[in-house]
Amino acid sequence: MTDEPSRNAAPTFDTGVPHPARVYNAILGGKDNYAADRAAAEATIRAFPGNVQAARANRAFLARAVNFLTAEAGIRQFLDIGTGLPSADNTHEVAQAAAPGCRVVYVDNDPIVIVHARALLAGSGPVSVVPGDLRDPVGLLADPAVRDVLDFSRPMAVLLVAVLHFIRDQEGPERIVDQLKEAMPAGSYLAISHGTQDFSPQRAAAAVRGYDEASAPFVLRSREQVAGLLSGLDLVEPGLVQLPFWRPDGGDGGDPSKIWLYAGVGRKS
Repeated sequence: MTDEPSRNAAPTFDTGVPHPARVYNAILGGKDNYAADRAAAEATIRAFPGNVQAARANRAFLARAVNFLTAEAGIRQFLDIGTGLPSADNTHEVAQAAAPGCRVVYVDNDPIVIVHARALLAGSGPVSVVPGDLRDPVGLLADPAVRDVLDFSRPMAVLLVAVLHFIRDQEGPERIVDQLKEAMPAGSYLAISHGTQDFSPQRAAAAVRGYDEASAPFVLRSREQVAGLLSGLDLVEPGLVQLPFWRPDGGDGGDPSKIWLYAGVGRKS
């Protein structure tokens, strides 16, 4: 009789295959990546240098969204899926600065993310890092490591920041998001940022070509398609907008002409 592998065991990986989290890290100038990741990052930057600015603007959106959810919406627990490698203004740091004791579960399918995030989280309170894959929302939501931290009878925020564009159409992004929305208690929020081709189709396609050999290619979607992922929710003002225009805080939100992502936050009634 063979032992069943634990869902909490770090997944295996091939350093010769670019991974979106490590490519993103390389675009931001980080060191937690391999040659294949750097090659993919360099290809995207050559095609569109604005990708660096877009990556930074996406991190800034995450911080603004979490601060809104904590300070204004009163949310005290977060499920951050596809979290990526630790950087500045991580979800638990922003949330706990506004409301100490906020509970956060980070989920990612990259072993390097898991190792680095767990090291970062030492002493961070009710915060956990769980290996998991957005493509399996049912398994992810049922994981005891998630349920031990989050109370699914109380409102929470589910963060899908720059992750859904790594889900292929045939993998059912609408189905995945619908399953997450169904599991969210009333009063919960869903935050999304997503890449688009709307502003310059040819340049956008060239900009994401570096992901073609990655473990998950980059899928650009229109505003209408991204809006469909938030269907059934009450959109928080200003609705689904180009990322720098979602509740700007006066900081450097970047040049909108170089940031081809949409962002939105919706509330479940």
